[in-house]
Amino acid sequence: MVRYLKKGKGAAEVAEGDAKVRATVESILADIELRGDDAVRELSEKFDSWSPPSFRLSAEEIQTAIDQVPAQDLADIQFAQAQVRNFAQKQKACLNDLEIETLPGVVLGHRNIPVNSIGCYVPGGKYPMVASAHMSIVTAKVAGVKHITATAPPHEGGPHPAIVAAMHYGGADEILVLGGIQAVAAMALGTQSISAVDMLVGPGNMFVAEAKRQLYGRVGIDLFAGPTETLVIADDSVDAELCAIDLLGQAEHGPTSPAVLLTDSETLAKDTMDEVARQLEILPTAEIAAESWANYGQVVVCETVDEMVTEANNLAFEHVQVMTRDPDYFLEHLTNYGALFLGPRTNVSYGDKVIGTNHT
Repeated sequence: MVRYLKKGKGAAEVAEGDAKVRATVESILADIELRGDDAVRELSEKFDSWSPPSFRLSAEEIQTAIDQVPAQDLADIQFAQAQVRNFAQKQKACLNDLEIETLPGVVLGHRNIPVNSIGCYVPGGKYPMVASAHMSIVTAKVAGVKHITATAPPHEGGPHPAIVAAMHYGGADEILVLGGIQAVAAMALGTQSISAVDMLVGPGNMFVAEAKRQLYGRVGIDLFAGPTETLVIADDSVDAELCAIDLLGQAEHGPTSPAVLLTDSETLAKDTMDEVARQLEILPTAEIAAESWANYGQVVVCETVDEMVTEANNLAFEHVQVMTRDPDYFLEHLTNYGALFLGPRTNVSYGDKVIGTNHT
């Protein structure tokens, strides 16, 4: 029997919030489609206190931003992008064109044709998500996309230097400093100064995700991606401190990021809850992580390993981290997940940042 030692918000409460987001996004999209640049500028000023002469960075402004990034950070960006690029190239090599004569004179086939233009959204309002630039821009470049527009919100009154550097090194053809609904709407619908793209990619908050959902059909999207979510599957072979670190490492992404512990050890479950509370006292990102944990964190205790598998497949989370005596059992039996991380030293942050797999 599955028991919840901690539950997050109920489905009805979440649905009520979703309805408000949908209505807000619908109104803003209609305004931008009607008024273009004027609406985009007003919204940027309202939400980000940002209204520069141009949202597009010049080559000189890009170089100025890069010059502000420490040499080690630039090296780290280039290292991470090399890993993402390498894995993307290996994935692309698996996508083969096909042409076959199935009957005399009947030739069938398929081709893998790159999208002509995309808009890459890189989150960065509260915390600069530099790695998101690697995941979207580098991958698009490997795919052969002809024109890549990249955008991120302003950070502390201007473009975030490391994000700009990551966009530039990744291969973006133009870089905008613009965030939120107004950014994805401008790229999808086009305005007097921003050209429309064929496809939107990249993660974002609930408003960005909903905007992409509503714009789907006008443009393509990669997927409907809500706030990041993580499921830690653990038994008593690991300690609570490690479980808490990995849960909070995702909860800190945003105030609506679900983080769930699934275990067959009630002792580990209780110890992890205590450890989360302790770490929130010292975590620099505690304000956001605490809100996320309070409202969306869950601790679930199962009686058997098979019950853990069933519950994990029902949850179908984006990130699943397995820290058990036999992680290969979960590799064999889990079917519903975005990315699977096996072993206590294979944490989700590696996949989010640097090992080469694509977190978007």
